[in-house]
Amino acid sequence: MASDFTQEMKELLLKERAELIAKMQGDNDKFKTEATTGRGDSVDLASDEGAFKKMEALNAMDAKRLTSIENALKRISENRYGICLKCGKKIPEDRLRAMPSAVLCIDCKTAEEKRAR
Repeated sequence: MASDFTQEMKELLLKERAELIAKMQGDNDKFKTEATTGRGDSVDLASDEGAFKKMEALNAMDAKRLTSIENALKRISENRYGICLKCGKKIPEDRLRAMPSAVLCIDCKTAEEKRAR
């Protein structure tokens, strides 16, 4: 049975997922509407291309965030939520409150960031 904290995090993650999906659908609908209005001059077309690239980047970030939320929900269902994937230690609740989809404890995340530099 999930702890009160885990249940709280699950509810938070489900809410975040629903909000993110709604945002992504709204962004896609907005882009489709703008793309089908078809402006003609080259300045507008260049502006549209820039907007498309920006929208594409934002969608990629949202998709990555959605994947991390889905993975956290899966870990909850498998009773593995809050366990560092690197060292196997418990991730502190404060870290999970700040970042509910965190997969690494602070020490492992810090070490990973140092290696990336």
